Amino acid sequence: MLAALVYEKRSISEVVSTFDVARSWVYKLLSRYKAEGQAAFEPRSRRPHTTPRAISTETLIAIIKVRDELAGQGLDAGPDTICWHLATHYRITVSPTTVWRYLHKAEMITPEPRKKPKSSYIRFEANLPNETWQTDFTHHRLSTGQDTEILSFIDDHSRYALAIVAFRRVSGASVVATFRKAVAAHGIPASVLSDNGLVFTTRFAQGGKHHGRNGFQHELHKLGVVQKNSRPNHPTTCGKVERFQQTLKKWLRAQTPQPATITELQTLLNEFIDHYNTRRPHRSLGRRTPLAAWLSRPKTGPTGSNTGIHYRIRHDRIDDAGKVTLRHAGRLHHIGIGRRHARTRIILLIEDLHIRIIHGTTGALLQELDLDPNRGYQPQQQKDT
Repeated sequence: MLAALVYEKRSISEVVSTFDVARSWVYKLLSRYKAEGQAAFEPRSRRPHTTPRAISTETLIAIIKVRDELAGQGLDAGPDTICWHLATHYRITVSPTTVWRYLHKAEMITPEPRKKPKSSYIRFEANLPNETWQTDFTHHRLSTGQDTEILSFIDDHSRYALAIVAFRRVSGASVVATFRKAVAAHGIPASVLSDNGLVFTTRFAQGGKHHGRNGFQHELHKLGVVQKNSRPNHPTTCGKVERFQQTLKKWLRAQTPQPATITELQTLLNEFIDHYNTRRPHRSLGRRTPLAAWLSRPKTGPTGSNTGIHYRIRHDRIDDAGKVTLRHAGRLHHIGIGRRHARTRIILLIEDLHIRIIHGTTGALLQELDLDPNRGYQPQQQKDT
């Protein structure tokens, strides 16, 4: 347009018509040519004169510093967490979007694989602390190459870590012992949610519904605690404790040196509990710490005593020594019946501790007793004549 006006001496009206532009724009170009000469022919930057959303260099340095510190410690280093640390420790207020934009520009954002949209999940949360505890265990390898297992109990409402204990292998007895310590420290929960591991439930054990309760189930029943289990192949039901274990393992991997013994691992776990509960803001808790959420509301507990009787029917055979075995609360007991009945097929009618042993063919009552949970061997009962 400038060339048409200056060199070809075309009129303004003709230039407006030919290039289909506003007349004011042509006048502006002429004014620029008169003021700048040949420089008016050079393209100009389209960068705005001001950038209201720009942050200072000091703020950018603080963002990168906080991000590196958190990531180096194996902690969450997302934009929301960075904003919380900036506001708490540096008195700097920026939006998570701004933090994300600058980290992305600096190529410090790690792309994540495509996930199911959050709208596809049905989210639930207990209304009060101790309304539901979630529990699970995960694996961790020591620096010596030895495998260990870490058992965790967390509160569903507040995400408060109630207990994190390392074992060489998690057993039914270790689950009961850890649960009892958590109850002694934090009170009895109304319910406990877990997956279907045999240390938590025997509902999918060999024998199905006729299998006895294990030690953990017996403990929950005794305290009146409702037991809840996820459906098979649905880990999202226990999503809070699953996500907690991801955070824990990421933090453990970032520690140097790596623990070489169970004792060293437990020391690190105790350190993590303190940090997680008291110094780590949680996004789903409104940027509060789990301890703050735990203390902010009254605790609930079992709604009533669980007095239901546990009925079982079991078909078995008396062994050559005249005994039959029965598992109660995870412990195996031997019941003496008599060598004269060896290899006899029997039916056991079980009502908690009360047991009747019936001949499988004739229906005759061979033995009736109340199981003593403290004795491994239940001697043969003498019948009254």
